Amino acid sequence: MNSEKLNFTKQSESKIIQQSKLFYDKIKKRRTVRDFSTDAIPLEIIQNAIMSAGTAPSGANMQPWHFSVTTDPKVKYRIRVEAEKEERKFYNERAPKEWLEALAPLGTNENKPFLETAPILIGVFLKQYTEDTDGRRQKNYYPSESVGIACGMLISALHFAGLATLTHTPSPMKFLNEIFDRPASERAYLLLVVGYPTDSCEVPVITKKSFTDITNFVGDIYP
Repeated sequence: MNSEKLNFTKQSESKIIQQSKLFYDKIKKRRTVRDFSTDAIPLEIIQNAIMSAGTAPSGANMQPWHFSVTTDPKVKYRIRVEAEKEERKFYNERAPKEWLEALAPLGTNENKPFLETAPILIGVFLKQYTEDTDGRRQKNYYPSESVGIACGMLISALHFAGLATLTHTPSPMKFLNEIFDRPASERAYLLLVVGYPTDSCEVPVITKKSFTDITNFVGDIYP
């Protein structure tokens, strides 16, 4: 096994605590938005965010993700048309009553204008297997978990850069493979909408669960 020395600098506990608090103070302000400005975004920001996502851990380091980016109005229009087609079926036919009731406070519906107004759409694809140069298939291990972690890092990186995002998952999403020209070996995982919120953008009033609601300690804890 090839190896190299870990590049890690241990910091003081006070510094680590301070940095963890700064991270929380920043990330807790992240909100999903649906009203995007048409203002363009420097592509360097998107590149840096995707490269950050690409540092995510993955099963056997297979890195089973691919990110397709578009700013093209024609492509965004095609995505909106196909997405709204699936969303209409969801809201009018597929979704059970309980699901629709859960979505009601968020004000979502089958209309997705943000797919055209936002300057950038990122299609995230899960690589179900990898082919080598000879066409032989190699299994990707824990691809769903790996891509999920990468998406979390991508969203966080974009938020820290000062951008707003929305995770969109129309179901099914096979149309994204065709529009983004991705092979059958990849499965559309989610569509990430990226941009600046409009000046008049409003978001639903929501709360997040407390630390004690989402955490428990097991066994002896530090004295």
